[in-house]
Order: sequence, then C-alpha cells, then structure tokens
Amino acid sequence: GSLGFENFTAQVSVRDLDNPEKYIGSVENWEKAEQAIINAAKEKGLNFVIEAGEAAFYGPKLDFMVKDALGRQWQLGTIQVDYNLPERFDLSYKGSDNELHRPVMIHRAPFGSMERFIALLLEHTGGNFPLWLTPEQAIILPVSEKHEKYAEKVLKSLENNEIRALVDSRNETVGKKIREAEMAKIPFMLIVGENDEADNTISVRKHGGEDLGAISIATFTDLVNTEINSTLKTF
Repeated sequence: GSLGFENFTAQVSVRDLDNPEKYIGSVENWEKAEQAIINAAKEKGLNFVIEAGEAAFYGPKLDFMVKDALGRQWQLGTIQVDYNLPERFDLSYKGSDNELHRPVMIHRAPFGSMERFIALLLEHTGGNFPLWLTPEQAIILPVSEKHEKYAEKVLKSLENNEIRALVDSRNETVGKKIREAEMAKIPFMLIVGENDEADNTISVRKHGGEDLGAISIATFTDLVNTEINSTLKTF
C-alpha cells in the first residue's frame, strides 16, 4: 500500500454470542451492523477473518492488523458501524421523504493509535519512508562554494514543483555529504558542479548508491512524480 504495509490482515470483529451482556443495543441492530461490515469487506475484495468477541460494546468493527518485527499482531486502522449510540442519544435527521430517520454512526480511526502506527511504520521501513511521506525528498550538494548560487536556483525550481528539498552548503567534501545523506535516508542526492551549471542539469544519485547520471530538472521532477504516483494507491 501507500505506506508500505503489504502484509496486513483484515479482521471483522463481531459479538461474543455467549456473553450478550457485554454489549448494548438490540439483537436486530447488531445483526444489521455485522452484516453491513461483512458486505462492505466483500465488496472491496478483502481477504478477511471473523473474530468473535472482538467487537466494541456498541458495534462491530473492521480492523486492519499489522505484524511487528516479532510477529505480533497489532490493530492499526479501524472502521466501526454503530446502530446503537444514535438511539441512546436520540439522534435523527429529516430525509428526502420529509420524515425523521435514525442515522447510522460510523466510527473511523484510519491510523488507530498514532504512536503505535509510527512505531510499526519505523519497524517496517527501517526509516526508508515512501517517497511521498519522507520529510526531505532530495538534498542538493554543490561541489564547491562557487556552485551554491546554482544550487539555490535548483532548490527554487524543485520547490515550485512541490518537491521537498534542501541545500547542503557546508564546507565539507562531496563524499562526506553523500555519506551523511545516505545515513539520513534522503531518497535523492543532487550533485551540482561546473558541468551541471553549464548544461542546466543535475547529477542524480539515489539512496542506496544507484547513479542516474546528469538529467534536467524537469526530467527529475517527472521521475519523482512518477514514483510518488506509483506508490500512492487508493483503497
């Protein structure tokens, strides 16, 4: 998926029929809510398991379970169908027939606990975030001080194309800057020197060592957008 969680489990969490006292609401509403979640999961083509006794006290849930580095399952995103709280709060709305109707409440937490989500994301990616998510998508490394003005020009062009970048203008060798950018897990290193400035290009190196050579800023922008679009999947 867009966040790199490929190996997740969809879980429909329903009532424990042996302990009905744990839940509020009528049997009829529970049956409707559980069937609604099961139908939605099937419509989306999800491979899901049904877990009895894992529902909230007010309604069933569609939970997305992700494993950590030790193989333990954790709930991240959850969607819950609730027919009961609207009744307890006596909620109603006027429909197109000009009559009052009882709404269905949807509880939705796309990330679940934010702290748990960040912990699992770091475990799964090792800090190599998807390109769309990483705070700094590119770092511009001028070969020497005399190329800093061109580096700033490149930065401005990238920012105009909504690419998050920065310039490393420290008085260090390019080799050291590359090593530190690798350690910081910045996806792209853009090295600019005399030839790049003369040709209006940038020399692109990907995190991990792949050298893409000298390309135009427009070509690099297209490359970034293509990679982002291929990663961002709709669900």
